[in-house]
Amino acid sequence: MHLLVIEDEHALCETIVRSLRRLAYSVDYCYDGEKALELLGVECYDLVLLDLNLPKKDGMTVLRALRQTDRETRVLILSARSEVEDKVQGLDAGANDYLAKPFHLAELEARIRSLTLRQFTQQNVLLSCGGLSFDTRSRTAAVNGQTLTLTRKETGILEYLMVHQGRPVSQEELIDHVWDNSVDSFSNSIRVHISALRKKLRAVLGYDPIRNRIGEGYLMGGEEE
Repeated sequence: MHLLVIEDEHALCETIVRSLRRLAYSVDYCYDGEKALELLGVECYDLVLLDLNLPKKDGMTVLRALRQTDRETRVLILSARSEVEDKVQGLDAGANDYLAKPFHLAELEARIRSLTLRQFTQQNVLLSCGGLSFDTRSRTAAVNGQTLTLTRKETGILEYLMVHQGRPVSQEELIDHVWDNSVDSFSNSIRVHISALRKKLRAVLGYDPIRNRIGEGYLMGGEEE
């Protein structure tokens, strides 16, 4: 999943980013509203974590500008403003959730899971495909109870393909949702990571659950063409 953290407190922002990257999320970040609007104009995000007290352009301005053109990207407000009227204002402006500061990282991570997976599944935190499972809480994959050792990028690719299993996912879509904004869209990096992931899955499953749909992309659990 591709997340954007917009937070002007540098230490808090960096703590959140480190925590989310350890969980294999792809994370971009910035410290002010102008940069946030610039990133939102060129990147595709599954979730935006938005502070309200931002320099240059405040968080409500950012949220309202986003909602003028984008009703789908999910927004979680992180704010020291904890009064009921502040929460109502943020939710009415188009936020999907509101978390008052100070907060525990465990709660933040749980809310992120809820927001990013709500559109895909109404089940619990476990995604499955044949003998392969992916726990969205611990962000670990396992086969028959045996945990797989995956890199951050391999974890992100696997989660995205499992969330969208049954339909082909293009390389461009994976770049949008698994890579941060430093990746070159013409890079061979994504093919290298997918090849490594498929090799690991084949070793433990005895087959490759990721298929190539010619001209369309990668398909989890489908028939190879």
